[in-house]
Amino acid sequence: MELYETKSALRTALPDLRAGGTLGLVPTMGYLHEGHLALARAARAACDRVIASIYVNPTQFGDAEDLAKYPRDTDRDLALLRAEGVDAVFLPDPESMYHPQAQTIVETTDLAGRLMGALRPGHFRGVATVVTKLFNLIQPDRAFFGEKDYQQLLVIRTMVRDLDMPVEIIGVPTQRAPDGLALSSRNVRLNPAQRAAAPVLAASLARAESLLRADPQTPVEALQAEIEAHLATEPLSCTESVDIQDAATLADLSGPLALPAVILLAVRFEPVLLIDQRVVSPA
Repeated sequence: MELYETKSALRTALPDLRAGGTLGLVPTMGYLHEGHLALARAARAACDRVIASIYVNPTQFGDAEDLAKYPRDTDRDLALLRAEGVDAVFLPDPESMYHPQAQTIVETTDLAGRLMGALRPGHFRGVATVVTKLFNLIQPDRAFFGEKDYQQLLVIRTMVRDLDMPVEIIGVPTQRAPDGLALSSRNVRLNPAQRAAAPVLAASLARAESLLRADPQTPVEALQAEIEAHLATEPLSCTESVDIQDAATLADLSGPLALPAVILLAVRFEPVLLIDQRVVSPA
């Protein structure tokens, strides 16, 4: 597995990487878990060559303390990627990714300000900008992202569509612990009591899906109330948002569902914000 720590080294190697056939990109911020490895496996199955990136992107963090606390273990990450058969890793120095006088941003103006974007202003602008930079630097044929970060996935797909980027975006299903908790690098920051309480997110999604299965005419408002009520049974959790939106556009919905919807949760276990999602259908 090749390791590139500078943009110039990556550019020099790019012709050889691309000469091997289709090139898949797995963008990560490191501290890898089974969810990231599922992305690597999906890329390995769909592409001739696979490159992963490890970069904790400062522009998508609104809180400098949150950025500083983001877990890191580069040696472990590289060993895991090597074991998955990844061909190369781009591991840039944090200061090298952005020019000191950088002033250009990429933003999906509507999506970036909705839902999680309203909770974390500037977050999706940072995501879109750094992913654009990675696409420009690596020129992948396909890029792989987890469906857990559902709004992020739509932001990237919209950005690629709007800017005519020649890359196919592949969503990979959310990976979960045996108790249902969606895998996330942030989970390591939960204390034992919080970790034991955190599966309430997945349980709330399951209850909503069961309610809809029993009565497909259940209105969105009732589903939302059921989720909020179940989350409230866990005293260690603080619900920041429960949203049920059009799965394709994130448009607002009301009344009985007539099309697939995505349920998006943001729940804080002080000081850790966890997210989860599930696509549900009235059929």
